[in-house]
Amino acid sequence: MRFAETWTQCTVHAIRDVTPTIREFVLRPDRCDVTSAAIGSHVQVALTVNGRRDTRSYSLVGDFDPGAYRIAVRLAPDSRGGSRAMWALRLGTRLDVASPTSLFEIDWSRKSYCLIAGGIGITPILGIAAALARKPVDVTLHYAVKSQHDAAYCDELTALLGNRLKLHASDEAQRLDLDATFASLPPDALVIMCGPMRMLEAARKSWAAAGRAATDLRFETFGSSGLLPTESFRVRIKDSGAEIEVPQSRSMLAALNDAGYEVISDCQRGECGVCAIDVVSVYGQIDHRDVFFSEEQKHGNKKMCPCVSRAVGTVTVDTLYRREVA
Repeated sequence: MRFAETWTQCTVHAIRDVTPTIREFVLRPDRCDVTSAAIGSHVQVALTVNGRRDTRSYSLVGDFDPGAYRIAVRLAPDSRGGSRAMWALRLGTRLDVASPTSLFEIDWSRKSYCLIAGGIGITPILGIAAALARKPVDVTLHYAVKSQHDAAYCDELTALLGNRLKLHASDEAQRLDLDATFASLPPDALVIMCGPMRMLEAARKSWAAAGRAATDLRFETFGSSGLLPTESFRVRIKDSGAEIEVPQSRSMLAALNDAGYEVISDCQRGECGVCAIDVVSVYGQIDHRDVFFSEEQKHGNKKMCPCVSRAVGTVTVDTLYRREVA
């Protein structure tokens, strides 16, 4: 396992709204000797979602603070309930929080960097921007939002980057042109981005079309983002006759494990592929929310990552798990 979790209790120390739909939380751990975190890291937060214990992942905002975890949560009406649970927290609330882990692999030796953030994807990018702003490198941040009112941390970013911050507000017809952005970069530029699935898929296609090295595009997504609405669906287990309902508030991975069909997993963010299971048939449509499989593999619908991917309708899978017969 790449991500060995160490949990500690934290207290909600501060709360503030940074936009009408994004709320920042400062969580102070009981232990002061918090392990230092890599820039762009995230933490798992244990929450009560719809009456049961669950976990959600949130990126750390800004530079690492050894005395507190700063996270920001967008209130998403179509989410699995984690954002509503977070927004219900009050000062002094006690939470279990896992030690920070990072999925970004950043080459800090480049001379040119292009940062791209979509909506709440600005949270891990802010710390990366701060680190690069202190280095003698060329760095530009493209921040795509629905409107300027949705742009979190603009004052902080402007202080760091000045006119190297490019805000793209779609309601003002300032949509981010990925093709033009990538065409303007020097050959050795490294792109680091975080955003919703549609943005990441568009970036991967544009980057490949530009003939760029795939390893020079580093990205992270959020597991709740997909191409289809988040709603309940059904999973049938091959050869067993069992059928499981995956509620809107739970991941397919959690529902399978709850039902006794143990699926090994690691990152639980759709990026490592450890939890991938075989798809036997689909009555409806799979919403592949991972960034592990290629577009061709997703189109083939032979496998899926149950940690983040969902479906509309019913999907039959083979978990390869077989119960022992007495």
